[in-house]
Amino acid sequence: MGAAENLANATIAAWLRSAIDRLKAVKIDTASLDARLLVSHVTRMDHAALIAHDGHRLCAKDISRLEHLLARRLAREPVSRLFGTRDFYGRSFQITPDVLDPRPDSETLIDVALKQVADEGWEDKELAILDVGTGSGCLLLTLLAELPRARGVGTDISPAALSVATENAASLGLSDRAVFQQVDILSGINRKFNLVISNLPYIPSRDIAGLERDVFEYDPHLALDGGSDGLRLYRRLAKELSCVISNGWVIVEVGCGQAADVIKLFQAGNSCIASKKGHIFSDFAGRDRVVALRTLCAEN
Repeated sequence: MGAAENLANATIAAWLRSAIDRLKAVKIDTASLDARLLVSHVTRMDHAALIAHDGHRLCAKDISRLEHLLARRLAREPVSRLFGTRDFYGRSFQITPDVLDPRPDSETLIDVALKQVADEGWEDKELAILDVGTGSGCLLLTLLAELPRARGVGTDISPAALSVATENAASLGLSDRAVFQQVDILSGINRKFNLVISNLPYIPSRDIAGLERDVFEYDPHLALDGGSDGLRLYRRLAKELSCVISNGWVIVEVGCGQAADVIKLFQAGNSCIASKKGHIFSDFAGRDRVVALRTLCAEN
């Protein structure tokens, strides 16, 4: 029963077998997981219920929806894009084609930021957080959820992305502590923050076309392309940082092999950087993923 036309009134188990076979045929490594996620999404059954009711016959409407979603997944559209949501640090975030699909690797930045806040003894401080290039708002909103006294500003050049971030703030009950502004890097920001965080585009332009299809075809290139060496926007952020940072930390995500260069960018001619040696943190796969630097600037 590998062909879609033979699936009328199929059981959950039969449709899963067919879907897994078709996903494996196009070399999707997560075939079994993806197929189960699709069925769970359409039937609203959790994993345990799917196992308990694998003999349940799917109605024509559900099979039609499943086949539509499966066709998109076979075209390498990520499951998160199919559903319009992505789980990040234990919370659900809306995503659209206008924002980067948050990756688990970026949770490293959250862990680092929370570690620095704890090490400083700032958990109960009314921290001001700036998220440069906020996209879906997942970084800023996660930190605000984890730090109930903190407030933050998320900036992005894309109005469509800011709309998504605003909706995510509302759904998480954080609208009263999060403000979103259309800003090109730091232009127009005229206040100081304790934490400046960012996941700016860092992929060199020449490497964009070689990305996996699920990234190249479905993530906005505006959120990927970091210029000739991937560091174009990091140079701007480093140059303008002293205008927005107070006594605190700048914490940014970086691409493969970029950590040392990013540290040099922030240290060069930037009197607010107190760290003689930047801190580099690895992601779950052991790759350098996050750079953190201590800052000492006069408060406004």
